[in-house]
Amino acid sequence: MRNDVPAEQHTVSDDRLRPQFGPMSMWAYSIGTSIGWGSLVVTCNTYLAQAGILGTVFGLIIGMLVTFVITHNLQYMICRNQDAGGIYKFAQKVCSHDFGFLAAWFLLITYMSVLWANITSVPLFARYFLGDIFRFGFHYRIFGYEVFFGESLLSIAAIVLAGLMCARLRKPISAIMTAAALTFVAGFIFCTLWAAFNHSKTGFVFDPLFVPDMTSISQIARIAVISPWAFIGFENITHFSEEYTFKVTRVRRILYVSVFMSTLVYIFVTLLSVTAYPPEYSNWLEYIRDMGNLAGFKAVPAFYAIDYYLGSTGVVILMLALFGAIITSLIGNTMALSRLLFAAGRGGDAPAWLKGRNAQGNPSNAVYAIVIISAFIPFIGRTAIGWIVDITTLGAIIIYGLASYSVFIDAKNNSMRLEKTTGITGLVIMLVFGVMLLLPHLFKFNSMAIESYVLFDLWAILGLLYFRKLISDDTACRYGHSFFVWFILLILVLFASMMWVSEATQGFTNGIMNEMYSYFRGTHTVEDGMQYVAEQSHKIHDMNALFTVASFAVFIVFTLIIVSNFKLMRKREAEHLEKLTAAEQRATTDQLTGTKNRHAYYLKEEEINKKIYEGGINEFALVVCDVNGLKLINDQKGHDMGDRCICTCCNLIKEVFKNSAVYRIGGDEFAVILEGEDYINRYGLIDKLNGKKALVEETTPASVAAGLSEFKKGEDASLLEVFTRADGMMYRTKADMKQ
Repeated sequence: MRNDVPAEQHTVSDDRLRPQFGPMSMWAYSIGTSIGWGSLVVTCNTYLAQAGILGTVFGLIIGMLVTFVITHNLQYMICRNQDAGGIYKFAQKVCSHDFGFLAAWFLLITYMSVLWANITSVPLFARYFLGDIFRFGFHYRIFGYEVFFGESLLSIAAIVLAGLMCARLRKPISAIMTAAALTFVAGFIFCTLWAAFNHSKTGFVFDPLFVPDMTSISQIARIAVISPWAFIGFENITHFSEEYTFKVTRVRRILYVSVFMSTLVYIFVTLLSVTAYPPEYSNWLEYIRDMGNLAGFKAVPAFYAIDYYLGSTGVVILMLALFGAIITSLIGNTMALSRLLFAAGRGGDAPAWLKGRNAQGNPSNAVYAIVIISAFIPFIGRTAIGWIVDITTLGAIIIYGLASYSVFIDAKNNSMRLEKTTGITGLVIMLVFGVMLLLPHLFKFNSMAIESYVLFDLWAILGLLYFRKLISDDTACRYGHSFFVWFILLILVLFASMMWVSEATQGFTNGIMNEMYSYFRGTHTVEDGMQYVAEQSHKIHDMNALFTVASFAVFIVFTLIIVSNFKLMRKREAEHLEKLTAAEQRATTDQLTGTKNRHAYYLKEEEINKKIYEGGINEFALVVCDVNGLKLINDQKGHDMGDRCICTCCNLIKEVFKNSAVYRIGGDEFAVILEGEDYINRYGLIDKLNGKKALVEETTPASVAAGLSEFKKGEDASLLEVFTRADGMMYRTKADMKQ
């Protein structure tokens, strides 16, 4: 760990990003990325509409406490691994490349969806405050949303400008982020406090504090479960960790302050939105539920409220605050994504060109890739983006769960008791949240849109297909060692598919019920009515079957891809093992004789020494052999004849000691370790070998001198002692053979 070393003192290698971010700018990135356009919209149509005022406030506070657990895990993670890529690189390092890939894949879609949501919010911002000046050029309706060419150009201009700033600027980008973050925090807080102090004079009431017809506990739980959506992005400073200019231990305070301030901003915006409502509505809830049918300031309750209390001055202040939130979200998500893609390119998990940097040292190639991909998004409409954003909560749960699990594993390996506790706690909480999100009807929650479940399945399938490409290119067999992670993803896809069928069937059934209601309002005979009911029942049955088959097909495709991937992984592992075996064989085989070489003997020596030390070996013997007359043969008939002599004598040794490995440990010296049957017959074999001659050619006989020594348990501390005795015996035999 490098906890006490300022980042500017770290050695910056050619493939690392240069330090440039201080504590204040990192706070701005953290809070700026977690708060965007949705802070004004989702707090109303999701939080307030589903949980009321107190349900939202208490749910956010619980969400904050849960996020504090995740925060502790993240700061531990950063201290342990200061690399671009954040959770992705840490999960890869601690768990496996499979875990790392899964983290990167869901970080990608989560950050992209938040970025795209804020890109498409720029025309909405313009429409509310500038009217329809950008609603020009060709237009069309997609998924119920009207797309104008002019508004699409405005969105594209916003992401291009953000991209250029992220790619070309260094210090100024931090100043811009800090100023924008301070602007929206101060603006939201000021407007809320102003409205709160003047609320008592208006006659507006805060009732109902909870949404009717639902228990208060379930409403609070609902907001707590989707709270990861509110905070996702605060962890993006993990991707900048190798660029810190401060001691890494200070990141803990930055993260905690960011989470607390984000919670405060969400609560303040929530309260601001209910402090005033148009006179045609009896209470704020009636107004909130109808905001989708309104236009102008009325369509954004926070703006209506501040306009009521402060007029145009308040609108300008809140507009600047919202503009600051959009700027920080655009820049923050682009910067975080660029570091994620840069790290993936550097680590070989994405195309290598993504790690390219410009003269300023910024990962410009990754930034430009984000801009190019995002430039097409405005043309698919904001409705489709809403489906993608729906996945953000589920993506955040997966990301925080993987981070917590990785922290638990690392803390367990390093005996860190506190982090083991926070790691497993964070994991369990995210698992519970995931179940509640994927099975909302068990807990009487509103579910995600049908399209969101389908998109989740499609993103998972795309991930598996890309993972297959990584496997096919993986010569080092880094992937495919964590079946558990893919089993969990399979379960998630199964649940998503089940919810897809459930929601689609429910929606179709509701439509049929409305048709039946209209039908029976007319005058029909009993027979006609019975026949009509039967027809509608068949329609529901057929549609349910169709949805079930489609969902089952998705699940089968996903399963087949997983099976295919694992077959490919097993094939690559077998090929890798074959290459390793061949390489090991080459490294331990003597090229001249084909027997084992000196390196192989050293490896065997280490193995035997370990067994001697542990008391795990009782008996063996060592034979040392030497070729007689090799020097004379080399001098008189050349080294080629000498080499043939060595090979012939080696074959003779192997023929005698058929059940033992023979090692060539010198030019004309061999060693044989006798175990098993050869050990039992050692004396007969050594007598058979000594003095036995082998004809290299008819006129060139060669002989082998050998010495034998047995291992003496309790006396010999290593193989070397046995070898020394056998070597001495060999030289005595050699001397006797010359007489």
